[in-house]
Amino acid sequence: MTFVVTDNCIKCKYMDCVEVCPVDCFYEGENMLVIHPDECIDCGVCEPECPAKAIFPDTAPDLQDWLLLNAEYASLWPNITTKRDPPADAKTFDGETDKFPRYFSSNPGQGDG
Repeated sequence: MTFVVTDNCIKCKYMDCVEVCPVDCFYEGENMLVIHPDECIDCGVCEPECPAKAIFPDTAPDLQDWLLLNAEYASLWPNITTKRDPPADAKTFDGETDKFPRYFSSNPGQGDG
């Protein structure tokens, strides 16, 4: 089992989860984070830390597409281990539904570099 970052992270990217992860399994895209499923140890400390409530265990229903997306982009995007400020307009997008088709960017974030 692993945890999965989902739709509500897009354009919110709060990064509170990054700060508490004991195995540094978060990877940063331009406007969201993902979890590397092979690195996640299923400790669950990230889930309650997410202000956007965008992190779920992979056993939650209807998350297969998100699990695949997390796995794919964790292999492409840079690792992030240090919390930074969220986008200035994060609260505007928090809670908006179906963000993926409108806002998802496959571009990498800056990571720790």
